[in-house]
Amino acid sequence: MRLRADRTMTGHHFCKGWGAEPEEDGQWRFSLWSPDREAVAVEIDGVSTALAQGEDGWFSGTAAARPGASYGFRIGDRLYADPAARAQMGDVHGPSRLVDPRTFQWSADWAGLPWHQAVIYELHVGTFTPEGTFAAAQRALPRLKSLGVTVVELMPVAQFEGARGWGYDGVLLYAPHPCYGGADGLKQFVDAAHKLGIAVMLDVVYNHFGPSGNYLPVWCPSFFHASARTPWGDGIAFDVPAVRAFFLDNALFWLEEYQLDGLRLDAVHAIADQTTEDFLADLGKAVRARDWGRPIHLVTEDERNLVDYLEPDAPFNASWNDDWHHAIHCLLTGEDESYYVPFAVDPLADIELALRDGYVEQGQKRPPHEHLRGEPSALLPRTAFINFLGNHDQVGNRAQGERLHHLVADRAALRVVTALTLLTPFTPMLFMGDEFLTEAPFLFFTDFTGDLAEAVRTGRAREFAKFTSFAGTVPDPNDPQTAARSMIGHAATDAQREHEAFVRDLLALRAFHITPLLAQTERPKAVVQREGAAFDARWEFTTAALHVRLLLGGEDFSTPTDPFFVEAAQGSGFAFAAAVRKDQ
Repeated sequence: MRLRADRTMTGHHFCKGWGAEPEEDGQWRFSLWSPDREAVAVEIDGVSTALAQGEDGWFSGTAAARPGASYGFRIGDRLYADPAARAQMGDVHGPSRLVDPRTFQWSADWAGLPWHQAVIYELHVGTFTPEGTFAAAQRALPRLKSLGVTVVELMPVAQFEGARGWGYDGVLLYAPHPCYGGADGLKQFVDAAHKLGIAVMLDVVYNHFGPSGNYLPVWCPSFFHASARTPWGDGIAFDVPAVRAFFLDNALFWLEEYQLDGLRLDAVHAIADQTTEDFLADLGKAVRARDWGRPIHLVTEDERNLVDYLEPDAPFNASWNDDWHHAIHCLLTGEDESYYVPFAVDPLADIELALRDGYVEQGQKRPPHEHLRGEPSALLPRTAFINFLGNHDQVGNRAQGERLHHLVADRAALRVVTALTLLTPFTPMLFMGDEFLTEAPFLFFTDFTGDLAEAVRTGRAREFAKFTSFAGTVPDPNDPQTAARSMIGHAATDAQREHEAFVRDLLALRAFHITPLLAQTERPKAVVQREGAAFDARWEFTTAALHVRLLLGGEDFSTPTDPFFVEAAQGSGFAFAAAVRKDQ
């Protein structure tokens, strides 16, 4: 089944290959791939209509229905939710609800945002505000605009079990979570962001389904491969055309129907793709084949540090750069366990390499590990590396959910690495709350019950028992207070307001001095020199050079000979200054 986009005067409608799609005169088309079954019916408000069996395991048919009606697919003696439903009547275990996407009134005049202007803010809807909704987050958008944020990256919103969760346990990948405000709530958030000149990206999870509410293995075992095991169970059968189309459609669906400006693909290294035609390459081609009328940005999280996806002519714009985080974290905290082990050996040398080449691990030997990770990255665009001091993983995958500023008492050091992250040519990202030194941790939380809740609770405790720096009493993920403690609040103290103002000033300087240089070229020549903890870095653009001088613990700091536009901090052996020299 092939897909098409239908733009109307009022809304944006993407016709999916799976599930329910509105047609004319009150008719709806229903399609389901179920090669393991001989009969499928659609049941609408209790009335059942048999679907015709077609080729390659597809069942389809039409029926009259009203928007808002309850429906599901009758397979055997059970009624199952539509795996591509736009909404549910209630939780993930019950029937789905028909939604006509053509009725939403979009109002923003939006032409998109070029990638070189990206300043990303990672946001979890449920803990960004006390209400935990799209509407409440929408009301906070002017603050992010004034801060200098140009891209909001939403953590996954696909419906998952319960009311609380990070979003990475989604099971209905086309349905925005109702606790956040559902489909219209998300559309209103995006429309409001666009009116303010802010792009919106969405984190999507294509490497697994959550452990509760995913019924595909029951009625469609062919959706998975028992031979392709992942940390979450049987791998998804990406080599099967109907399965592959389910995820390709999903990517296009979010971009069209919700007018999103891009996607962040979670843990692509864990996608169990058994085909010779790479799924990520196919997804990139599908997105780039269309004229969206605005720039569309594709970002990966990829532990492998591969470069092919990020070459100038490749379909992906950037990837999260954990190497930057790890090197800075080890320097400031001294932690040396788990994935920090190789970065704790010589973090200053790693920072030097990251400033020059983007990635630290580029396929070279890294003691004490024998495993070789990464590929040479010096020729990639600088904007292909998303640098950050924290994100949901690096904070939330600690037992106590501490952020970097909870672990580092030296505020001069924190200011210097903040300036270094925001005022270099790489793409910067802030994790919500870090901009004002929130007191809130970001803990791991879920809303499971019964045996699953106990398994998650004991599993988290067991996971951290072997670590010293990550460890401690693990808060119960299923306790509502665990999620409540993660709400970021607002800048309430003088120190918090001062740091937020500092970040605002840095981002204003970035917009004025650095973004115009990146418009000339995203691949400046890098010259990085270091003596001990003293760094001198230059990035040579077409008409000017960005010159950064910094000290990461030590003495004898001097500012650039050029007039510098920012001096972030001096004291405690940490200092930072930057200048732009014209006419290279």
